[in-house]
Amino acid sequence: MKMITAFIRHEAFEPIRQDLLEKGIPSLSITEVKGSGRQKGVVEHYRGASLSVNVRPKLKIECVVDDHEKDVVVETILKHARTGSIGDGKIFVLPVEEAIRIRTGEDGGEVLQLHEASEMPS
Repeated sequence: MKMITAFIRHEAFEPIRQDLLEKGIPSLSITEVKGSGRQKGVVEHYRGASLSVNVRPKLKIECVVDDHEKDVVVETILKHARTGSIGDGKIFVLPVEEAIRIRTGEDGGEVLQLHEASEMPS
């Protein structure tokens, strides 16, 4: 299993989410974050005053997938998040030793499987 963590621009999220959903990868965790990198500070103008903003808002996407789905997720993120400009973000791929579903105690790859229609809340 792999955990994929991506820091992206806000506007890239919805196309990524929709594309992953269509590819059968619906489970994502999203966090609003701020950070700095090569982009460094940006000067913005507000009510006639110039402000230097040293951290930029981003979205952090996290998902855990089977090893064979890693490339699909990474390629999908790259497809929708890459503009070619500084500040597009980063993707990190980490190994996951174990996953356990709290509700049932299942572990391993079974935790990553989609829910059956009968399991979905109504």
